[in-house]
Amino acid sequence: MSDQLFNEPKIYVTTAAKEKRKKINSYLIHIGLFIVTFITTTLAGVEWTTGQLPPYEFNMLANGLPYSISIMLIITFHEFGHYFAARYHRVKATLPYYIPFPTIPYFINFGTMGAVIRTKSPIYSKKAMFDIGIAGPISGFVVCLGILIYGFTHVPSIDYLIQIHPDYFSSDYGKDGYQLVFGDSILFSLLRLFLTDPNNFFPPMSEIYHYPYLCAGWFGLLVTAMNMIPVGQLDGGHISYTMFGDKKHFTISSVATLILALIGFAGIIDTMLELNLDIGWSGWLLWSFILYFVIKLKHPPVADLSSLDSKRIFLGYISFIIFVVSFSPTPLILKIV
Repeated sequence: MSDQLFNEPKIYVTTAAKEKRKKINSYLIHIGLFIVTFITTTLAGVEWTTGQLPPYEFNMLANGLPYSISIMLIITFHEFGHYFAARYHRVKATLPYYIPFPTIPYFINFGTMGAVIRTKSPIYSKKAMFDIGIAGPISGFVVCLGILIYGFTHVPSIDYLIQIHPDYFSSDYGKDGYQLVFGDSILFSLLRLFLTDPNNFFPPMSEIYHYPYLCAGWFGLLVTAMNMIPVGQLDGGHISYTMFGDKKHFTISSVATLILALIGFAGIIDTMLELNLDIGWSGWLLWSFILYFVIKLKHPPVADLSSLDSKRIFLGYISFIIFVVSFSPTPLILKIV
């Protein structure tokens, strides 16, 4: 018996085998999060486009696909923009971690909180930091713009909205209830002005969420604006730091956070005093707190004294223009009709 115990073969797991197993597990996590997020955005899409709450019959899920595919495309291009820029500069980075958000009845829900990648090695040059920071929002914005253009040029007839709200033209429509209004941005307004026919029906901002491509594109602009705020380690912060240096970036970061907090505070005052001026949004106040206490205003130093070339500087200014035209001071308004 004792001889058998001593003679039993021992199994050794090599470092290479451990790394391979770890890599496979990592891929499974990324794929799993992608699938779950696709499901949650599809469910959110069904709710947005039909106005009905879950549970849903299986055949209804197709209604959520235009929204979920559009949202996933915007997020995926954004994150893989970062990823491929990191690979180009030989910076180790993870694949995107998609963040699902479950459908909660009577809760404003887009089905996801976006996605993130993590860099796993230091970034030693400003050029690399700039490229990695700007590649995401530019990539996501281009896809978002394409989806919006398609949405604005393929608005269905009024019959589509009447199927969702048969009483839409009734004088009692929406009375004694809450009305969710999407706020305008400069770009959204311009696209509506130039791409729609004023003689044809176009939904008001209180009904935009029923239109999957417009809803997804609107959400894409909101996410782009949130990421492009020139604060700390946000995408806009990376760009600002590499363009203007540490001191100027910190000043810009501080001022941007203060303005955001003021806009958020104005939204709270407007709501509490029932002024109905539709100025500001309390969510910006929350986001300013997250920027100040979690993300931090100061950008970590990059040990590189060189300046960016003129092409990157030009692209950086273009990215800030994208931020301005995508930003909405009052993205969400909840009214009692």
